[in-house]
Amino acid sequence: MKGFSILSIWVFLLLLEGLLCASDSSVVNPCCYYPCQHSGVCVRFGTDRYECDCTRTGFYGENCTVPEFWTRIRFMLKPSPAVVHYILTHFQWFWDLINRSFLQDTFMRFVLTVRSDLIPSPPTYNTKYGYLSWESYYNLSYYTRLLPPVPKDCPLPMGTKGKPDLPDPKVLAERFFKRKKFRPDPQGTNLMFAFMAQHFTHQFFKTKHGAHEGLTKALGHGVDASNIYGDDLMRQFQLRLHKDGKLKYQLVNGEMYPPLVSEAPVHMLYPKNVPQDQRLAIGQEVYGMLPGLTMYATIWLREHNRVCDILKAEHPTWDDEQLFQTARLIIIGEIINIIIEEYVQQLSGYRLKLKFDPTLLFNARFQYSNRIALEFCHLYHWHPLMPDSFLIDGDDIPHSQFHYNTSLLMHYGIEKLVDAFSRQPAGQIGGGHNSHEVVLKVAELVIRESRAVRMQPFNEYRKRFNLKPYSSFYEFTDNVEMARGLEELYGDIDALEFYPGVLLERTRPSSIFGESMVEMGAPFSLKGLMGNPICSPEYWKPSTFGGETGFNIVKTSTLKKLVCLNTKWCPYVDFHVPRNEEEAKPRKPSTEL
Repeated sequence: MKGFSILSIWVFLLLLEGLLCASDSSVVNPCCYYPCQHSGVCVRFGTDRYECDCTRTGFYGENCTVPEFWTRIRFMLKPSPAVVHYILTHFQWFWDLINRSFLQDTFMRFVLTVRSDLIPSPPTYNTKYGYLSWESYYNLSYYTRLLPPVPKDCPLPMGTKGKPDLPDPKVLAERFFKRKKFRPDPQGTNLMFAFMAQHFTHQFFKTKHGAHEGLTKALGHGVDASNIYGDDLMRQFQLRLHKDGKLKYQLVNGEMYPPLVSEAPVHMLYPKNVPQDQRLAIGQEVYGMLPGLTMYATIWLREHNRVCDILKAEHPTWDDEQLFQTARLIIIGEIINIIIEEYVQQLSGYRLKLKFDPTLLFNARFQYSNRIALEFCHLYHWHPLMPDSFLIDGDDIPHSQFHYNTSLLMHYGIEKLVDAFSRQPAGQIGGGHNSHEVVLKVAELVIRESRAVRMQPFNEYRKRFNLKPYSSFYEFTDNVEMARGLEELYGDIDALEFYPGVLLERTRPSSIFGESMVEMGAPFSLKGLMGNPICSPEYWKPSTFGGETGFNIVKTSTLKKLVCLNTKWCPYVDFHVPRNEEEAKPRKPSTEL
């Protein structure tokens, strides 16, 4: 009996220890459930208690779910994003009237403020800190982020929903991203747009791959034209001519092109098989990869030097440095103007004519600063835009002969490249099954990086941008096979990852992508563009740009003028494929612009 009692006590103690251990392991961080709604902040107390900070959200209650009086009124009157988008993309007769009246400014101001207000300024979180900290604000080496990371102690990769293991990125890319048949963008977007998307964004999207902490190599967090001038003073020094404010160049058949690396010894990423006489020196080290990027680099090089000639004629006493610095401000202004009035216009499909006018915000509460967010960087991987091959002057060039082939630039000339890229349709970005196999690895890389930095689920970002979260994969996509496959791999719609969410979501009717990409991407874009220092009251005046002549270059800039003032003849140039035969005819020579 005595032995039995000792044995019983020993077994009892083991069971008790097991129960205690089980109890401890079952305690889940309550913030893993994402309980705080409407941008409320989850703060953990002890092991199993949390509080939601609902300050200035317009809601109150345990989980920030009870609307305040004016919030309730606003929600009753506010149309859904789908209704707003429908109105903005239809009723041409109505928008024709608005675009010709003083109401255009009112609508444009509304678009800018509503979109920009969704982006916090100053920045909030980064990958290292899932709470507000001085480091998150001060350390520019990090991308900022809108939502904090998934807590490390959550029971599942995406919090508390889904399966214990996330699907293999390679499987996701092959099953849902890989192109079956090229699907052109129904909005008529072309390759001129596609290459501008890459050329424009790579001045501030410079992820430090392998760091796994959301780090960026970019010194600036916005439109700084570093893709033209280099992202540090040493690179800029090597690219400058140090005479009349100009950039270095080489003449080929009497035409201006970027210099060779041997003449401007900057670091460029070229494969070993690229001949030395084809290695062009450009502000961004990867821009030798695609002729579409070297085309834009050449156009902006010519434009900078053209502007320098104009400034020197008006200011003969200015030295090289002042000519260069002022020309750079003009170029930045031209970039922002073209991006808003033509690039974003094409992307949005809006009937409202978008307008670049910084004075619209001078009486609004607006901060002239910007930080690039990790979410913005990830959602902007629009590789489905790329076609199966490139049609230039009657030649069909496959990817294998296009990549790192800078000789195409001189062989065809800027005019023929612009004309060809303006006429060839780009692919539809959203909906899945439209990424060429040569870019599938990029999708895999983005997914892996999003996991390394523990990005929250797609539906949590839907909530952050005031969108209704999806209740099932069958609501998320109209492709039943895709819905079934995603459900099989993720187990729960609330476990779907951010990047697959924005790329695979069903597209809006006759649109380039789905609701989420528009409603999430537009706020980042417009806040970054209008938050540029040149848009501030202190900068936005003639003297900043060398006088009225320089100021007018900025205010009247267009894609057509950018190209045709820097080419021998004016090709068809637009971000939209030709709409009719008349539009596709050769344009006026550059001297008549």
